[in-house]
Amino acid sequence: MAKISINLATGSFQKEEIIVGIDLGTTNSLVAFINPEKNPQVINDSGKGILVPSIVHFNHQNEAVVGNEAKEFLTTDPANTIFSVKRLLGRSYKDVADHAAIFSYKIIDDDTDALVKIQAGDRFYTPIELSAEILKELKARAEHALKTPVNRAVITVPAYFNDSQRQATRDAGKLAGLDVMRIVNEPTAASLAYGIGLDPSEQKTIAVYDLGGGTFDVSILQIQNGIFEVLATNGNTYLGGDDFDRAILNYWIEKNNLDLTVVAEDNILMQTLRLQAEAAKKALSTQNLYNEQVGEIWCTLDKQTFEQLIAAKVEETITACKNALKDADLTTAEIDEVILVGGSTRTPFVKQAVENFFGKKPQDNINPDEVVALGAAIQADVLAGNRSDILLLDVTPLSLGIETMGGLMDVIIARNSKVPTKAGRQYTTSIDGQVNMKISVYQGERDLVKENRKLAEFDLKGIPAMPAGLPKVDINFLLNADGILTVQAIELRSGVKQEIEITPSYGLSDDTVEKMLLDSIEHAKSDVEQRMLIEARSEGEQLLYTAERFIEKHAEHLTEKEISETKVHIESLKTALSSQEKDTILKKADELNEFTRPFAERVMDAAISTAMKGKKIE
Repeated sequence: MAKISINLATGSFQKEEIIVGIDLGTTNSLVAFINPEKNPQVINDSGKGILVPSIVHFNHQNEAVVGNEAKEFLTTDPANTIFSVKRLLGRSYKDVADHAAIFSYKIIDDDTDALVKIQAGDRFYTPIELSAEILKELKARAEHALKTPVNRAVITVPAYFNDSQRQATRDAGKLAGLDVMRIVNEPTAASLAYGIGLDPSEQKTIAVYDLGGGTFDVSILQIQNGIFEVLATNGNTYLGGDDFDRAILNYWIEKNNLDLTVVAEDNILMQTLRLQAEAAKKALSTQNLYNEQVGEIWCTLDKQTFEQLIAAKVEETITACKNALKDADLTTAEIDEVILVGGSTRTPFVKQAVENFFGKKPQDNINPDEVVALGAAIQADVLAGNRSDILLLDVTPLSLGIETMGGLMDVIIARNSKVPTKAGRQYTTSIDGQVNMKISVYQGERDLVKENRKLAEFDLKGIPAMPAGLPKVDINFLLNADGILTVQAIELRSGVKQEIEITPSYGLSDDTVEKMLLDSIEHAKSDVEQRMLIEARSEGEQLLYTAERFIEKHAEHLTEKEISETKVHIESLKTALSSQEKDTILKKADELNEFTRPFAERVMDAAISTAMKGKKIE
C-alpha cells in the first residue's frame, strides 16, 4: 500500500513525515519521536517539561486548558476540571458507578449501558472529546518542538483494554487531527524500548510491572518471531502512587492531632499537604529523612516509616503478579526478564519487592515515566518503514465495521491491524419484540457508512421476541492471512447464528485506498461532530420511547402532577431532537431522566414487592 503524508495546514504532500509515539496516561501523558541519530527521544517543548498532566479544565467560555495550567484548578474549580479521563474511555456509567465518588466532576448517570458523558458548565463531553484535548496539546507541543506538522501517531493503551476502549482511543486521536497508525499495548511498547522483540529470532517470556500514579497492572508477554502475545494480565485500576501520597498525608494528620474532616474541607491546605506528601515520597527514594513544615504542621517522615505505610499496597501488587503467573500457567523461574514501568517504581521498596518475588533484578535503566512513549516511537518508526531489521507483518489497509443506528460506522477491525486477526462486539435490539437484525458490513475510515464502501449485508433471523435491550447479539469479525473476512452473528440467549464470508480488499487499488484515507483526514472534525449529534439523537429517541411506554403502562401508580410534568419534559426533549444541538439534546434528556427517576424507582419497588408477596426467601 502507498504511504501518504499530508500537511493538514497547507494541504500539500510531504516526502517524509515524522510519526510520533504517544503514551496517553491516566495521570500524565507524553510524546516521543525518533531523532536524526535514529534514537527514540521524548519531547520537552520550550522547557515546559516532558510530562503533560492528563487534566482538562474548561473556563466560563468553554475553552479548554490542558496539563500543568489545568492542574491548579483541581482545588479552585473542581467541577469543571476533569482528571483520570482514561478510566472512562469506552465505559458505561454502570462500569464506573462503584468508583464515581473519586471524581469531583459530574458523570451523567442515565441508568443505561450507554457510554458515559461528563458535564462541565452547560456542556456535555464524552471521554473521547476530553482525551482528544490532551492529544491536541501533545500534538501542538510536538509540532512546536520539531518545527514540522505532526499528523500521524502510534498511541499506547493498557494490555487489558477491550475493543471498545481501544476504538475510543483511536477516535480521540482522529478528533485531535491525528491519523492513528496503530494502537499498541503499553507492555509491548516498554519491551521494544528495551530492545526486546526487535530480533525476530529471539524467544522470551517477560513480565512488565507497571505502577503509575493511579493505576497498577502486570502483564506476562511471550515474544516469538517478533510477535508479542499477552499470556495474562492482572492489576488494580485504582491503585498507584496516589495511594502512597494518601498514606503519608493521613499519617501526618494523625501525628499532628488534626481533624481529618476540617483538613478535607480546606481545599488549599489539603492540596498543599498532598503536594508535600508527594515531595516526601520522591525525596525518600534517595534520602532517609524528610522534614518540612506547613504553617504549624510538621511534615516529618523517615524511610522506614514510609515503607511500613505503603507495605500493604505493595503487597497487593505482588499478589496480582502471582495471579497473572497462575493465569499464564508459569513459574517465576520461567520469566526471562522483568521490566519496570511507571513513576512509582522509582521507590526502592517497590523495586526490592519485585526483585524478591521474581528472583531477578528488574530492568530499570530507562526512565520509567518515558519507557512506554519511547517504545511507541520505535513502533512508529517500524510503521514508517525506516527499520529494515524488523519484519512488519501484513496489516489491513482500511477499517472494517458494521452500520449502527443513525447510519454510523462502528469499527470492529481497525485499519493497520495485523492479519490474521479477530475482534468482536456485543449489540442489542432497539425495539420491543424485534426478531430480525440486519447486519451491514462496511470498509472505510469515515464516521457515516454512506461515505464508506459496502461489502455485504445479511439478516440474523429468529431472535426471540424480547423487550428492547434484552437480546445479546455477539458480532465477530475474523480476518485471515489471505484477506478473507468471516462475519459471524450469534444471539447468545437462543444460540441463533448466521455467518458470511467476504473478500474485503477485492477491487481496491492503492489509489482508491489512498483517496479514502485522505478523505477521512480531511473530514475528521465534521465526521466526529456528526457522529456525536447522531448518537445524542439516538439516545434521546430511545429515552422518549421508554418514558412514553412507562407512563402508558404505570399510569395508575403515578400522580396527575407526575404525569403532566413528565409530558412537559417529553415535549422539551422532542423539540430538542429536531435541533442540530448535541448539548441541548443531552441536557433535555438528562432533565427527563432526573425528573422521572424517583417515581420510576418507586413504581419498580412496588412491582417487585407485589410479585414477591407470599413468597419465602431462603
